[in-house]
Amino acid sequence: MAKESRSISWQAEEYIAHDHNIGWYICLFLIGGVLCVLSIILKWWTFLILIILSVIAILIYALRPPRTINYKLSPEGLTEGNTLHEYSKFRAFGIVKEDNHFSAVLIPKQRIGISVRIYFPESNGEAIVDALGARLPMEEVKPDFLDKIVKYLRI
Repeated sequence: MAKESRSISWQAEEYIAHDHNIGWYICLFLIGGVLCVLSIILKWWTFLILIILSVIAILIYALRPPRTINYKLSPEGLTEGNTLHEYSKFRAFGIVKEDNHFSAVLIPKQRIGISVRIYFPESNGEAIVDALGARLPMEEVKPDFLDKIVKYLRI
């Protein structure tokens, strides 16, 4: 594989923000309330705390607007904000299109490692794919169970 020596920089939001109507919030609190009542009846106190914290975390995440992050692909790796992700930590990458948004998913070498998803504008897509392809093989990325849940819940 040929090594690309130039850097590519761009800005993008950290995730795709979805609009939530009042029905979404009602469902969140209704499901959380039912699970809380169930945990009180069954005296599952740890589960009760987990449900309360989960509802609060989902609510905060849904209300918080995404940050705009500076990205840079360089010979050293991917810089996401102030964090450098070295190419050597990843075995491959894949491209995902969600609605009108494009993202690259860097797949870790470690079985339990965390993948890195970076969004980019379509205008930079070819240069980004070429730069990643010069360092990593490209693979098809299939959504896992958690990705499907997040997409279904629109969070």
